[in-house]
Amino acid sequence: MTIFTKIINGEIPSYKVAENDKFYAFLDINPLQKGHTLVVPKLSEPEADYIFDLSDDILSEMLVFAKQVARGIKGAVECKRVGVAVIGLEVPHVHMHLIPISKEGDMWFFLIRNRISFTSFPAHCLPRSDGLCFRGHSLFTFATLQSSSPHTEA
Repeated sequence: MTIFTKIINGEIPSYKVAENDKFYAFLDINPLQKGHTLVVPKLSEPEADYIFDLSDDILSEMLVFAKQVARGIKGAVECKRVGVAVIGLEVPHVHMHLIPISKEGDMWFFLIRNRISFTSFPAHCLPRSDGLCFRGHSLFTFATLQSSSPHTEA
């Protein structure tokens, strides 16, 4: 069982950004930028660790879900756009990085990651388990992306 499966199952706390029945999005614990979010599929065993091993249906649905999450991030974090990266070497579980960017260098993974702790966010910007985060705005207003069982905050 991967660390991402444990996060999805609520065994490890996370700052949830969005969730539906097939995917889970949460803040990266070692963000490149504020708002750096990971999107992972909720996979049954065996866990896929290479994005192109996913079925066409799951891959396309994951991209549509990531697009919705990226729109929410862009509305909540000051940036020119939200970049997407799929590397897949850090954790053996398919995942996408959604990173608010204003210049190319904002997504350079080979640089030492910023040590942006969640305590560096002002209190009114902290993500909360009720689905509200970033300046008190809800990232999503439609029920399909809201979780019925919020995860614990770290």
